Amino acid sequence: QVQLVESGGGLVQAGGSLRLSCEASGRTFGSFVMGWFRQAPGNEREFVASIRRSGSTYYADSVKGRFTISRDNAKNSVYLKMSSLKSEDTAVYYCTAGQPPYGRSWYANEYDYWGQGTQVTVSS
Repeated sequence: QVQLVESGGGLVQAGGSLRLSCEASGRTFGSFVMGWFRQAPGNEREFVASIRRSGSTYYADSVKGRFTISRDNAKNSVYLKMSSLKSEDTAVYYCTAGQPPYGRSWYANEYDYWGQGTQVTVSS
């Protein structure tokens, strides 16, 4: 079993930055693909970014060039640095862990463990 706890959400003005953190406990963190998804009211949960054990990353087109995902296996943690935030980035952000095969990192059902979510609100 893996427990994921997100932190770092909050209220920020458009154009600003936030850094989300997710700390994992339980099974070996380093073996998992780690990802971030988000869900806005009335919308489905959508992929944001993922990072493999090797460090290879993948981003949704909507955040490419603005968000950066990273991981620190020694600290059992994954991070999402968000810059140039827009009002449409407002959502609950979820940290997730799993072992999706290559080419399927953006499917939520490929992940096994989820955090409780952290709210990010971008004011325009």
